[in-house]
Order: sequence, then C-alpha cells, then structure tokens
Amino acid sequence: MRTQVGIIGAGPAGLLLAHLLHRAGIESVILEARSRAYVEDRIRAGLLEQGTVDILTETGVGDRLHREGLPHEGIELRFDGQGHRIDLTGLTGKRVTIYGQQEVVKDLIAARLAHGGPLLFEVEDAAVHDIDTDYPSITFRHDGQAQTLHCDVIAGCDGFHGVCRDAMPESVLRVYERVYPFAWLGILASAPPASHELIYARHERGFALATMRSTTLARHYIQCRPEEDIADWSDDRIWAELHARMAGRDGHSPVKEGPILQKGITPMRSFVAEPMRHGRLFLAGDAAHIVPPTGAKGMNLAIADIIVLARALEAFYRGQGTALLDAYSATALRRVWKAQRFSWWMTSMLHRFDGGDPFEHKVQVAELDYVCGSAAGSLTLAENYVGLPMQMG
Repeated sequence: MRTQVGIIGAGPAGLLLAHLLHRAGIESVILEARSRAYVEDRIRAGLLEQGTVDILTETGVGDRLHREGLPHEGIELRFDGQGHRIDLTGLTGKRVTIYGQQEVVKDLIAARLAHGGPLLFEVEDAAVHDIDTDYPSITFRHDGQAQTLHCDVIAGCDGFHGVCRDAMPESVLRVYERVYPFAWLGILASAPPASHELIYARHERGFALATMRSTTLARHYIQCRPEEDIADWSDDRIWAELHARMAGRDGHSPVKEGPILQKGITPMRSFVAEPMRHGRLFLAGDAAHIVPPTGAKGMNLAIADIIVLARALEAFYRGQGTALLDAYSATALRRVWKAQRFSWWMTSMLHRFDGGDPFEHKVQVAELDYVCGSAAGSLTLAENYVGLPMQMG
C-alpha cells in the first residue's frame, strides 16, 4: 500500500486530519485498532470551543452539530452555597457547545466513507518504521494478513497508550507529568440537566460538576479518591453526594434524579511529551498531551493540533517547503501549555486536596470570589474557556 499521509488512530484528531487533507487533495489512509462500533459508541468529553465548532462547520461536517448541539453562553461557579454566572458570550463574543465527542466521530466517519477514503478498523500489531528517513512506513495486520503502508508522513493520533509516541527515540523525548491525588466519579443519567448551563461547584466535601449530553441526559461528576471501587458507590450514595455538594445556602439542590445508565471512575493527570515531531512522525492529541477535564480542553486541543498540522502538510505538498512542518511542534506546544495552565488552574481552584487544609480552602474561595467579582478575572476565565485564538506559526 502507498499513500501520502499514514494516520494511526480514528479518534477526532485522526479523522479530522484525513478530512482536511482530502479537501486539500492530499491522500491518506487511517488505521484504527478498534471496531467501528466501539469507536462510535465510546463516551468521551462533550464540550466544543467556538473554534472547534467553526472548523467543523467550515469544512462541511457541522450540520448535525448545529441541529442537535446545545449552545451555552455562560457557566456557573458555585461556592459557599452561592452560584455566580460567568457570561462567556458577553465577555468574549463567543460561546461553547455541548455535543458529544462520539457524535463528532460519527460525523467524521460518515464524511470519510462518503468519499471513499481508506479507513481500516480492527487493525492489529501496528508499528512505525524509518521515521528518520524520507520514506517512513507502517506495518500492521488486517483481516489476518500482514501489510505495509508506505507513506511520506506518519500522523500519530493513536492516544495516550498508542504506539507512535513510544517510537520516538528516548534521547529526544522529554515528558512532563503531574498525577493528581483525586479522580472523578462520573455518571450518565436519564434525567433533565440540573441547569441549562454547566455548574462547577467547590465544596468542602470536594468538587462537583453538573453538565449534560442532551435535554434528557444529565452528566454529573464528583471528586473521589483514585483508588476507590465503583462498586462501593450505590446510586443512592451518588445522588446524596451530588445534592450535598450542589446545594445552595437554603439547602436546595438543582440536581434532578433519574435512572443511572453509566458510571465510572477516571484518574486525573496532566501530561505533555516534547517534541511533538521527530523526523517524519508527527504526534497529535492524546498521543502528545493529556489535560485534566476541569477546563474542557482535551478534544479541543487535539483539534487545534490538527489544524496546525493540516495546514503545514498542505503547504508542503504545494511545494512551499517544510518551514511549517518544521515549526509544527513549537507552534502546537504554545497552545498546549496555555491549555495545561488553564486546566491546572481550574483544577487547583475547585478541588479539595488531601487533608482538607482550612487555609487552602479559604484561599480557593478567595480566588473564586476574585474571579467572579472582577471584570479582569472573569474575562481571563472566559477567554480561555471559549478557546484562545489559533496560532499558525
């Protein structure tokens, strides 16, 4: 097999890259280890920045997003039993949209298959070779047969546990990581959302978040210990904890109960691998970085990587040289680290750390009070939350 760009991973990053390359007349092949059903059904983040919505709309895969997505013009920060609204649109002129990552994946897969682009699911034993040369390749097994994909460039969009990052020489790769002493217990419930906008709650018992997937599906999270067993959390215990953390000073909680359809515990970490490029191998999305979900940056950061990479590849194939490809890692990492800073800040401001230090609690409340009471503080949160401008070089 021969193509111009070999893409490993059919998540939002890999699929969007293939879509943008197709529109530019550049050939690509996508290799995915999982089945199509698994990729389309796995539940992931569901908040899109304004820039993500714009790129999906401009490239023709935003119709269902605009029909079914839930635009939000603000968020609520709740602490000391009181809610404070941050007017995202009033402060920035932009908004965010609730639309599940799996829905973005479905839209991009449909677009890929509609124009006949190669997309191979259930690929086994993928490995990259000769990334230090102008003739890299990917070996893999598909339908029981060993195959080799020869290409000009390899895009590693295969996630945190994929093979691409490990293919980079240890001598050039530097990893930055922080593992947090808490996790999120998340539920999907057949119930109306607690509010028409997201509620981020800082409580002495720990953080809580009330969000949604639709007008009839609520998505809620509560801070817990990473080592906890989900079996120890009955439905009644989960609802009781959500009500306690979301309650106002009058004791009322906006959370509405319903049958819990899914629940699980997700550890929290910050992770960055530098550089995001070695030779003809380019990393994007979770293969290169992980952010704690507090700032809602994960998928949006992957999309931002892809916009930079796709434009660099388009310039390369138009005979404009390798300058943008050479700058890819530095360009992407500037945004990555800004997103890491914001996600770390939101996480540090809203979560209860080990020991429940009263001094720390007072400082966090003071920080939240400043953010909500200061025009400058509110604007800082808002412009990061809706998405910083794209950097192209």
